Amino acid sequence: MKLSDLIEETYSSITVNKAKSSLTILGIVIGIGSVIALSALGQGATNSIQSSVQSLGSNLIQVTPGAQRGQGFQVSSGRGSAKSLTLADSEAIATELSDVSAVAPEISSRYQITAPGTNTNTSVIGTISDYTTVRNVQIDLGDFITQQNVDNSSKVAILGPTTRDDLFGEETDPVGKTIKINKIEFKVIGVTKSKGTSGFGSQDDVIYIPISTAQRFLSGDEYVTTINVAAGNQDLMTELQEAITDLLLERHKITDSTKADFSTMNQADIVSSASSITSTLTLLLSAVAAISLLVGGIGIMNMMLTSVTERTREIGLRKAIGAKKSDITLQFLAEAITLTFLGGLFGIISGWAISYAAGVFLSMSAQVTLTSIILAFGVSAGIGIIFGYYPARRAAGLNPIEALRFE
Repeated sequence: MKLSDLIEETYSSITVNKAKSSLTILGIVIGIGSVIALSALGQGATNSIQSSVQSLGSNLIQVTPGAQRGQGFQVSSGRGSAKSLTLADSEAIATELSDVSAVAPEISSRYQITAPGTNTNTSVIGTISDYTTVRNVQIDLGDFITQQNVDNSSKVAILGPTTRDDLFGEETDPVGKTIKINKIEFKVIGVTKSKGTSGFGSQDDVIYIPISTAQRFLSGDEYVTTINVAAGNQDLMTELQEAITDLLLERHKITDSTKADFSTMNQADIVSSASSITSTLTLLLSAVAAISLLVGGIGIMNMMLTSVTERTREIGLRKAIGAKKSDITLQFLAEAITLTFLGGLFGIISGWAISYAAGVFLSMSAQVTLTSIILAFGVSAGIGIIFGYYPARRAAGLNPIEALRFE
């Protein structure tokens, strides 16, 4: 059979019953479109998490109080409420370890904040000047905390853009104005640039004050809630994390590392754990969506078997005038593959459209990758071959005499 004849016969067979062909293609469109859309949303979520983690700081290692229990994001006993880290621990990390770019301890807690005529409840972070380096914080207006502010326990505050908007309104310069944190007056000396909101909380709804001021007027003790460490070399973050652990175990006079009263985590740990979660969810949702592909494949097989029955006399006539089994097989297989190919093509378009709509109307991050498109075409062709082969072989195996007698 010539290629031109095969194309003509395939086109004629598909278009002779447009409604049946369209419904068959629709099953593949739904399956392919769902898989691509879910994969795009999963990839977008992974990229968003990685971007959010990177925005937390440069080569960041965080040391928090409380005994560690397992890997990832599992809750640790006493973590957050425990008090075991001090400024002296932070200074020891900065002075005694190599490959440390900067260290910034912090004390964080939520307080009621008031300004003339307004109020809000937000996170207040007591820290030092190196915090801007460690946590990638940039100043939009005014200045950040200086060492002089820390030495003098100055009552100064730097507002995040969301907090500035809540207290003074958008596009307002609050530098020089006064706010009250826990009924204590602070002078606003700066506003940070927006870093956005992520799964790790808003990095714009915050107030920064000198760490000495926070210890003296707010927390009332010498402990810190987090020690942020910026590694000088990203490739040595794991080694530095181990060195920090060994140093603090020695300083806290703990010989058994399983009984440590602190825990450490670096950006790689956070990205790995979060990406693992999103990948698992994406795989699960894609598997559910793939079921519709199976249903679509069964629909194609059903249509092709029906087509074989309806065209029994035609098949008998073709075989009677010299058509080979391979010609009949190729004809029906080409029809099945064409149906799935069209379904795959429209499925890719619909999947991309769903991903785009999710980004525009639902503000969800989505990224359609070339891999998912290639996979979609591969799956389409595979479904056509797998579910079209049996009907094609059945058509090719018909006895021409019996086929011509078929009513």
